[in-house]
Order: sequence, then structure tokens, then C-alpha cells
Amino acid sequence: MYIPTALSYDDVLLVPKKSDIKSRHDVETGTKLTRNISLKIPLVSANMDTVTENEMAIALALEGGIGIIHRFCDIAKQASEVRKVKRKQNIIISKPFTISASATLGEFKEKSADLGCSSFLVSDNGLDLLGIITRRDVVFCSDDNTSLKAIMTPKEKLIVGPIDISTSEAQKLLRENKIEKLPLVDSNFQIKGLITEKDIMRNSNNNQASKDSSGRLLVGAAVGVRGDYLERAVALTEAGVDVLVLDIAHGHSSNALEAIKIIKRALPQMEVIGGNIATAQGALDLIEAGVDGVKVGIGPGSICTTRLTTGFGVPQLSAILNVAPVCQKYGVPLIADGGIKQSADLVKALAAGADTVMMGGQLSGTTESPGLAINYKGRQYKISRGMASLTAALSRPDSKEKHHQITPEGIEARVPYRGPVKDVISRYLGGLKSGMSYGNARTISDLRDCQFIRITNSGMRESDSHDNEVL
Repeated sequence: MYIPTALSYDDVLLVPKKSDIKSRHDVETGTKLTRNISLKIPLVSANMDTVTENEMAIALALEGGIGIIHRFCDIAKQASEVRKVKRKQNIIISKPFTISASATLGEFKEKSADLGCSSFLVSDNGLDLLGIITRRDVVFCSDDNTSLKAIMTPKEKLIVGPIDISTSEAQKLLRENKIEKLPLVDSNFQIKGLITEKDIMRNSNNNQASKDSSGRLLVGAAVGVRGDYLERAVALTEAGVDVLVLDIAHGHSSNALEAIKIIKRALPQMEVIGGNIATAQGALDLIEAGVDGVKVGIGPGSICTTRLTTGFGVPQLSAILNVAPVCQKYGVPLIADGGIKQSADLVKALAAGADTVMMGGQLSGTTESPGLAINYKGRQYKISRGMASLTAALSRPDSKEKHHQITPEGIEARVPYRGPVKDVISRYLGGLKSGMSYGNARTISDLRDCQFIRITNSGMRESDSHDNEVL
């Protein structure tokens, strides 16, 4: 039996080329996530419950990448996380939050805390604008039983705009009237949207961010392949999600292929990423099922034990090399999921044919990852767990298995607290840009013209710092 050799990132290096790139700032890191979604940077945060909820997704999108909200919660919770990202910044909020004029100050405070919103349009039926209630209206009122009707700004005193108002006209109205929020209404004074000064400023100051056509931040969310996955997909679509990611360890399966077909039939405009796979045939079958992106990686993650548990998997560099020709032939972007330990691995993944890289472990200890930092022996940590670990499997909303029926394919671990995710992203992008300059690659696709060489264990040791006493 012929047994081919398969390679991981540590088994290879890229050969430097003559470069006419004068500065690493001259390179372009834009790329495609799916057929119709572009990103400014090739980084995607993993759909793990210790990695991506709204804070991580917002941070990634602001830097030019995208976060994928995990599905280890009920449908309403996941949809709420998506809405929080989509509402973080808008040119026009198409469905602004409303509250009844008969509600009390106490109810306002409760709703404000629940939705993370400090002001509401006032409407008894969600359509007719009666007024607006802001933090400025309630700051000097201490009686929680006070009716909002008594303290709100009534519609007679409101400054409003038409639905087709331009951004510059809206900004002029806001500034001339020294207000922060401009309700948009029709001729019947029915609510059609909301523009805020804060959102206008955010959009003008962060051209690097990943945004949709309405200026909202991009966000993805995960769905399974059994149970309520279609109901979940519909709810996430209604919440404004930009892309759905199939969350299944073995994506080259009949369950996954059938789920993709059903989702695409029900939601033909929705971008869908399928996976995880590690072979060319797996990619071809996913593409024929209708995916808009292919996720590659069986077992390379830092807290994944699939290969040790099942004996199956393909080292990540070879997996990308297997799949990339198929993805390139059909114009379907490739997401390399897992195995990234340092920025060099990011460069190698992209040079091998990936369009983006999904990271979990390297982002799990950051400020924006879910969970509180814990102290252990004088150092701060956060908890990270694989989505096929025992605790994760038991916490699935649709889990029906008992403890003894689960065979884990991941672990739960402490990871060092790393601070703001922006700092982690900056380190990886710095390494990527430097790597591109070594390969004379002005774009990510140019990296694919670089040559790989295999190295020995001695070469691996030589690549790291050596013969020194580390300070």
C-alpha cells in the first residue's frame, strides 16, 4: 500500500523572492470570504462559545475581518447576538427600538439594560411616532413609576427627516438642532428609520471596517445540520446575518450536504459556508450542493482531539493544498480553519491557497472573548473549549446524549489572558504584511506564486530562536 506524506505548517518554509515592495504598508490584504462577501483582512473568528459572541464579532468587523457567532445557545439568544452586531453602527437603523408611551421609567430602565440601548422611539403600536425618550429625559427623574408620556419629548417638538434623506442633510439637521438622533418618518408620521450622529461618525471614521451595503458591520453565525437548523437559519436571516456557517465536524457527509441544499432552497440569497473537509472530493460535493465558501480543517485546532480520538484527519497544509485547486476552479473561496499558532502559519495558509483563515485558540484569551478572566497562581487566564469537548457537547441546546454516551473530540483548557483582540490582530497582520514583502506579493493571491520547501527537524529548530538564554 502506498502511503503519501502529508504536511503541516511547521514542515515547510516559503522561499524569499526578489521584491520591489518598498514597504510592507504597500501590500493589500483584502480578500473574499464567500462568492459575494469581501473582507479587508483575511481573519475570521471561530464559531466557538469561548471565542465569538457580539463583542468579538464587532471587534473583528471593525478591524476588517468577520466573526461567526456560535450556536451553543437557543435561537433567540443567537439572533440577539447578531442584532447587537448589526446595530453597532448604521447609516440608517431600519427597525429602531420602540417603547410604549404608557410604559414606566422602571420598564424603560429594564428594557434599556436588556437591549443595551439608552434611548427609544415612543410608539404604542410600533408604527406611529409619538415621541422620543432618551437618557437626557430620564436623568433627573427618580420615580420608577413615572409614565414615559410625562417625561418624553413629544412628537410636536421632534425634529424628523424623510426616509430618503441624504447623510449630509441628516448630519446638517442634527448639528443645527443640537440633537443626536433623527427619526425618519413618512407623510403619516409613521416610523421608517432612525439616524444617529454617533453612527454617522463611526462610519466616516472606520473605512477599514467590514460593512454591508447599509453601513452595518458584517457578521456570520453558525447553524447545525439536524433538528432546528432551518428554523435557526431563518431567524438569523431575519436578524440581519450576512453569512451562515455549517457547524459540523465532518462536513463531507450526507447530513451536511442535505442541510446545505435545504437552506439554499429556503434562503436562496443567503451566503452559506460548508465544511469542515480535507479533500478535493469533499470540496466538489459541497460546491455542487450550493455552498458559497468551503471550510477546510479536520483536527488541526489547538483544543481539538479528533485525530487522536478517531484516527482520521489530514495535516492542515496538505488539506489546503488538496482543496485549493477545486475552489479556485469554481470560484469558491477557501477558509482554512485551525492550526494557526503564529503569523507565519497565516502566511503559509494563504500561500497554499486559502482566502481567509479562521482562528479560535489565538483569540480565546482576549478581552472580547466570552467569559471572565480568572486568576491562577498569580496569572490571568480565560477558559477555552473545543466544540466537540465533553462540556460543550452536554451544553448543546439540542443535546439528547447522556454523559456516558459522548465520545469527546476536544478538550477544555486555560489559555493566558491576551488583552484586547485588536493587539492580537495587529501582530498577525504585521507578520502577514512582512511575509508578503518577502514574497514580492502585493496581494494575497500573489502569495500563491511563492515556492514551498520542506524542512527537516533541524530546520525547524533553526527557524526559532536558539543558543540563547531567554530573558
